[in-house]
Amino acid sequence: MKLGDLRKLAIRQHSRIRFSLANGMECVVNEHGVAQVPALKGLPDFNLERELAGAQEFHCDALTSDPKIPIKTRALRREELAALTNASPTAEVHDHEEE
Repeated sequence: MKLGDLRKLAIRQHSRIRFSLANGMECVVNEHGVAQVPALKGLPDFNLERELAGAQEFHCDALTSDPKIPIKTRALRREELAALTNASPTAEVHDHEEE
């Protein structure tokens, strides 16, 4: 699973995917596919692709267009998220509609 896979998944599912970095910070891939490290104050001394390779737990925040509806967060293991990134886009849209 690569960072590009997470970016595509976040866009398709209109969600944010978060995972912890080894240095205690958190990476957030937003609904536009942009990977950000909000706590980063300067030049990074790490590589997000390598950090992703070591991540085992992820949090997926399902976003809604209505601000009154709370964001649903789902914790996923690496294997579960990898299965979602490998699924076909049409299957993901169908699964998302059933939730």
